[in-house]
Amino acid sequence: MAQKTLTTGRITLVPLSDDHLEGEVELDADPEVMRYLGDGRARTREEVEGSHRRRLAAAGRVPGLGFWAGLVGGEFVGWWILESPERADQGPVEGQAELGYRLLRRHWRRGLASEGARELVRHGFEDLGLDRVFAETMAVNTASRATMTSVGLRYVRTFHLEWDEPLPGSDLGEVEYAVTREQWLAARTPRA
Repeated sequence: MAQKTLTTGRITLVPLSDDHLEGEVELDADPEVMRYLGDGRARTREEVEGSHRRRLAAAGRVPGLGFWAGLVGGEFVGWWILESPERADQGPVEGQAELGYRLLRRHWRRGLASEGARELVRHGFEDLGLDRVFAETMAVNTASRATMTSVGLRYVRTFHLEWDEPLPGSDLGEVEYAVTREQWLAARTPRA
């Protein structure tokens, strides 16, 4: 199954393509956007071009998964991802995917991250038949943790990764949040 175009009330999520590179360059060049990611620094155009190629390749690894560009009124606002696990501690690849999102700062605090993430969780369970969706962030990234909770993911664990150049707050670890298909379905079922 190829990646589908998905829609919400405000966002059109389209499979990431070369048309979105300029938006990715702007996104990854913002140090505030990048402060909890990797080494916490803004990326150069050349670095983003390399990341863009890797993001495009993600769509070829597992049918239906990959990166989506989020468009509001035709304007790039950020990207969302459902991708198969990469580290051994993330569990089996089969039946689960990691949720992620990154938005341009001018689109923060408008509920767009949650809206797009909620649609990808729905897509993962209803369209792709996934068993589990999880997300990770630094423990100090309270905004991302709030987004995870708002779309139905629950805290699973705190863990520590080895970093060449630890970011401020990395001593508090990373957190994993997740939801299973059964939990997601139960939350959607009205109670009598």
